[in-house]
Amino acid sequence: MLTLHEDAFYEFFRPYCHPQASCDIWGGIGLETFGEDFELVRSLPASAVWTVVDGDGDQWILPGIHTVNRVCYLVTEVAHDWKDLQFRIPARGYSLTRLGLLRQVNKARKFMR
Repeated sequence: MLTLHEDAFYEFFRPYCHPQASCDIWGGIGLETFGEDFELVRSLPASAVWTVVDGDGDQWILPGIHTVNRVCYLVTEVAHDWKDLQFRIPARGYSLTRLGLLRQVNKARKFMR
């Protein structure tokens, strides 16, 4: 399994605010885990849906629709194609340097081929 920083997720997979989202969560790009948003998530191609989950003090972005420890769902322009990867959202909340981001995005590109 490939584990990368959340910054690489945003840069490579390009999450967006779905026009039918009913809530404004996760910086405006998240979909709720219940109600109309959850029905929307279930109607979308699963290869474009990600789940933000709580775990081990950090949060994680995982491909697909998960129900345990879920925080919200994200939809991306680039499909994950069920690759075995995850993105760590560190509890301390730091960002990658420009060089660090470039390196991780390149790793994601190679991994997705």
